[in-house]
Amino acid sequence: MASQPAYLHGRGRGRGTRNQNVNHTSHSYGQFQTPNGNSPVRPGQKLLSNNGLAVSSPTSPSGENRLEASLKSVEDMFAEARNKHMESAQRHLTNTEAELDESEDEEDIGSLVLDGVFQSYSKTFDSGNRNDVQSAQEKLLHSFRSGTSACLVCIETIKKEEAIWNCYGCFCMFHITCIQKWVREGVYQKQYSSGDFIQEKSSTPISWHCPKCRHEYSQNESPTKYFCFCGKVENPKFDPWFVPHSCGAVCGRKLQPHCGHTCLLLCHPGACPPCPMTVASTCYCEKSSPRMVRCSAKSWSCGKTCGRLLSCKQHKCTQTCHSGVCPPCVKTSFHPCLCGKDKAERPCDSISWHCDKMCGKPLNCGNHVCEVVCHDGKCGSCPRSGLRKCPCGKTEYKLPCTEDIPTCGDTCGKPLACSQHTCTGRCHLGECGQCMQMSVKKCRCGQRQKEVPCAKEFLCEKKCSNMRNCGVHKCNRKCCDGNCPSCEQVCGKTLKCRNHKCASRCHKGPCYPCPLTVSVTCNCQATKISVPCGKERQTKPPRCNIPCQKPSECHHPVRQKHRCHFGDCPACNYVCGQKLDKCEHTCPVMCHDAVMTKVEDKSVKVGPWDAKPVIIQKIAKQCPPCQVLIAVQCLGKHETSEIPCSRVKPYSCGRKCGRQLSCGNHLCQLDCHKVTDITDSDLAGEECQKCESGCEAKRPDGCSHPCVKPCHPPPCPPCHMMIRMRCHCQTLVKHIECVKWISASSAEKDMLKSCEQPCPKEMACGHPCGATCHSGSCPNTNKCDKKVILKCKCKRIKREIFCRDKDCTPKPECDSNCKPKTQNLDDMAKIKEKEDLKKQEAELQEYERMMRGRKKKPRKHKEEAIEESFFSKYKLHILFSLSVLTASSVAVYLAYV
Repeated sequence: MASQPAYLHGRGRGRGTRNQNVNHTSHSYGQFQTPNGNSPVRPGQKLLSNNGLAVSSPTSPSGENRLEASLKSVEDMFAEARNKHMESAQRHLTNTEAELDESEDEEDIGSLVLDGVFQSYSKTFDSGNRNDVQSAQEKLLHSFRSGTSACLVCIETIKKEEAIWNCYGCFCMFHITCIQKWVREGVYQKQYSSGDFIQEKSSTPISWHCPKCRHEYSQNESPTKYFCFCGKVENPKFDPWFVPHSCGAVCGRKLQPHCGHTCLLLCHPGACPPCPMTVASTCYCEKSSPRMVRCSAKSWSCGKTCGRLLSCKQHKCTQTCHSGVCPPCVKTSFHPCLCGKDKAERPCDSISWHCDKMCGKPLNCGNHVCEVVCHDGKCGSCPRSGLRKCPCGKTEYKLPCTEDIPTCGDTCGKPLACSQHTCTGRCHLGECGQCMQMSVKKCRCGQRQKEVPCAKEFLCEKKCSNMRNCGVHKCNRKCCDGNCPSCEQVCGKTLKCRNHKCASRCHKGPCYPCPLTVSVTCNCQATKISVPCGKERQTKPPRCNIPCQKPSECHHPVRQKHRCHFGDCPACNYVCGQKLDKCEHTCPVMCHDAVMTKVEDKSVKVGPWDAKPVIIQKIAKQCPPCQVLIAVQCLGKHETSEIPCSRVKPYSCGRKCGRQLSCGNHLCQLDCHKVTDITDSDLAGEECQKCESGCEAKRPDGCSHPCVKPCHPPPCPPCHMMIRMRCHCQTLVKHIECVKWISASSAEKDMLKSCEQPCPKEMACGHPCGATCHSGSCPNTNKCDKKVILKCKCKRIKREIFCRDKDCTPKPECDSNCKPKTQNLDDMAKIKEKEDLKKQEAELQEYERMMRGRKKKPRKHKEEAIEESFFSKYKLHILFSLSVLTASSVAVYLAYV
């Protein structure tokens, strides 16, 4: 320590600094300073010389010379005493400084102790490969630092003299009393939940787990004694030159993975570092000669091609020297599936594969086929052959495989899902239904009971009011059986580090300390120290002498060299020179990637007296637009203009496109636009206007329909519109394509117009024509082949002739047998004529009724009987009585007047 402590800077007796004048205040009894200012002398006081002789005061003129000699000797004595005091104080300061440094670094392990732990381990490592050593040192530093080792059971700091137990899985330390309590409570909880606590001894051994990593231990492994970390010494004593809870001897534990070597560190907490021994080892493929490598990393790759034979036994591995089994062969070929129905391209190492189809081969019964998905080997026997049982299993049948097993008709009797009743239905196929027998059941909490179906669980609606294991929240589960579930809510309390919250489930007592550590680094993070989470606020960043490693804030790779620091680096003064985004030119202005810019504060002022704060931020400004002039053609290539590079873009000159459209009749009327995929500059492209005009070409003679296509080059397509016209006989309507009609001759038109049905026109004789539908007059006129009957007057004599001979053939005359009947026939003819007239009139009336529609029935108006009032009924009587009464009253009045 360079400076002296404060208590040595005072004016105490016999203490002072070199070349320091001591000034004393004069008192009333005449004290004064000597001429040299070293020591005061009273008047008349004798001074002693080095030889013990008395020397008179300066007031005596005879002893002036001797006084000067004695004062000089006193100065020498004082200087000698002062030097001795200074040497003693320096020794004291040296010891005090060492003690202060040791107290300041109380949280870290001394360098001598740490070097002693790693002394034997570091000898086996060269100076170039110390990563494993440094990793182990960091873990030890974290374990030894005071305040970080806390028992996760009692949430208290583990002191250096307290007995501990460390887990074999996570190497976490616990108080031995806490872990014993943890084991007892864990075993009791398991016994209580399983019901084994009633028995004197559990039927099965109950294991317990580490509170942190849940590593499983048996009851025999329950800690009973306090051992050091390596397990050699029982109840190790604390030694300030050893790691706490360590015996100070070599660890000697077997390294993991097992290589036959042991740990060379001194007894230490945590896992042992990797094995540092050197052994001769070959590469993975064993092609290279063995070389000396670390035992912990004795597997290495030579970088050559593996070349080992793959599982397909045909190809070799083409990968570089690697560990483990070689990957499957990547080459493929076509191979059939196991059933031989399908083929597929398969990897070379897995040629045996199954398709998704059923086998389909006939079974030995000859009636069924194999329903197993693609397989190899024989299909097996028919599953429906041999003895088979009915669905309830009480009756056996031996039937052909083509017949289904019938139900036996007996009661099913299968146990139902409730395991208390059996199925009461007849033997049936499928599963039995639910048990519907009523039974009195208690709810899960045992406070209610009710008669419910046996298959239904009865739960009451009462909520459990017990507290959960956290002691904060209620169970609130309906019909709880007393085994309330653990609280599922997250604790969420802020830990002591004040950076994180407890992520465990809601629990009793204090939360576990934050298990994280925080690295406090310099600005470049090259120098760092690890501290427990929460102490980073109190820890100053380490001092770093490495040059600043901050990357350049702009696009320039190099900036002015300076040491690692906090805060912003100086601004870049180089020319930007960056290639612009939309062109190949470079930016000519100063670098503007990180420009300090004043930003407007848009927050609302609280009061009129509050001034807006000045906010300055580093903003990356964009490069200015490029102003280089470039010749650019318009989209339609009508003109060329010079435009600044930043404003170069496809533009339209505003002229009409003027390219000939695909119809060949019109030009594109759009404004200047881009046209692609054209061979002629005068022809329109896909981007040009589509001609939306109708076809203006002249239609063929006889066609009155417009062209269905839009504007197009000639000729127009044939007209397929249908012409609607009646056939020659006017009975059917025919639809004929226009192109066929206008291109047909007269004979073809007659054929198109014919319906090819018999002509229904009546000839003069009254019979239909009978010829195929035709134009013009009927060809069978006077050639009717129908037979008619000629009768005599009394219609007794009949003669059958052709209709065409009717006019030239006379009617037969009545003979002698016909005369008696002539009169009767005349009367009958008149009666028949009258009946025909009546029949015609009835038909006419029926026809008229049908033409008028259904006759509406006349509505029946209901006559309401209106009952007369009393006044209307006796109106006359009342008026007469009133008139008489009025007249008599007037007469009486006049008589008295």
